[in-house]
Amino acid sequence: MLETGLIIRALMRNKIGALLIALQIALTMTIIVNAIFMIQDRESQMLRSSGVDELNTFYLTNTIFGQDYNIQSALQTDLNTLRKMPGVVDAIQINAIPLSGGGWSSGVQTEAGEDKDSIGTAVYMVDDHAINALGLELIAGENFSATDIQWRKSGQSTWADKVIVTKALALSLFPDDWQSALGKTVFISQNQTIQIIGIVKQLQAPWNGWDGVERSMLVPFQMESKGSRLFIRTQPGQRDQLMPQIEKLLAESDKGRIIRRMRTMEETRERSYQRHNATNKILTTVVITLTIITGFGIVGLAIFSINRRTKQIGTRRALGATRWQIMRYFMMENLLISGVGIVIGCIGAVSLNMWLVKTFNLAPINIELILFGVISLLIVGQLAVLYPAKKASMISPAMATRTV
Repeated sequence: MLETGLIIRALMRNKIGALLIALQIALTMTIIVNAIFMIQDRESQMLRSSGVDELNTFYLTNTIFGQDYNIQSALQTDLNTLRKMPGVVDAIQINAIPLSGGGWSSGVQTEAGEDKDSIGTAVYMVDDHAINALGLELIAGENFSATDIQWRKSGQSTWADKVIVTKALALSLFPDDWQSALGKTVFISQNQTIQIIGIVKQLQAPWNGWDGVERSMLVPFQMESKGSRLFIRTQPGQRDQLMPQIEKLLAESDKGRIIRRMRTMEETRERSYQRHNATNKILTTVVITLTIITGFGIVGLAIFSINRRTKQIGTRRALGATRWQIMRYFMMENLLISGVGIVIGCIGAVSLNMWLVKTFNLAPINIELILFGVISLLIVGQLAVLYPAKKASMISPAMATRTV
């Protein structure tokens, strides 16, 4: 096309300016595509279900300071009282909270021995009310019975002989058929046997950044400890009303302990992903800022080019070029510059993503996101050049003789 040839020859006379804008577009393409990719990755993590009925659950810390305190009797009294309260679905003692950042973990293996591979899993110590209190979905096997529950003393190293695992843990242990995990005996602490009697659909670990966040295990233990957590599930819509009532009830029923750190699962999720939210806000700011800077760069180059070629534009107008043809010329010129920059940017985006995948174990970028970056930058380029191109089209044919 004749006009394309004219544009290329004109750009060759101003190579530095065109090259700088192309490189700026390439850099923007490289950064924004990967920034959006990282934003999406964090968003997907934040949207993962914990497996818990988060809207209707909360927990609190029960700290005992009284002397000669009967921990076992007091805990059973608390749980019986809570379970009988109107609006309460169920309540348990638990050693850790999903997504809270702190908890227990252990290694589980299909063969005994120090030299055998083990699979890391979060450990939740609970009683036979846990599935109901947490709002979990039992997809295979059975729940604990009341006779399965044991008392675990501080410093105890032995384990109960039955456990319930998540589907993700069952799949890690038996990758060919996760359902075959049901009834199997596996090993914890390298050589202690435990039998898998049930499988729940999902229960996340306390650590959201862990690659095994979906691997969890319920162990039938109640803890004989002076510091423990009580986890309560309420009827839908009654959580906020019951929280202060339960806190007051527990505090007043026993003066030998302190009730504190009451928190909902929604608050826990928000705290857990604070860094993700902060990072996403920073990356969003970077994307917007780079896009604006690139747009202004395109505007600046176009205005500079037009000012240098006022006489040429006037001559073309005098020879019969329409305003639309002048506008089209500069929009096409920008399209060529943007195209070069985007091609370089695509190479840069893929290269940067390959490094991110290798360094941070992220998933590879998808082609849809690259196409989104290509289309977005082409649109930004055309919008940015629109005003200068319109300004160029307004140059009078008389400028061909007036401009030196």
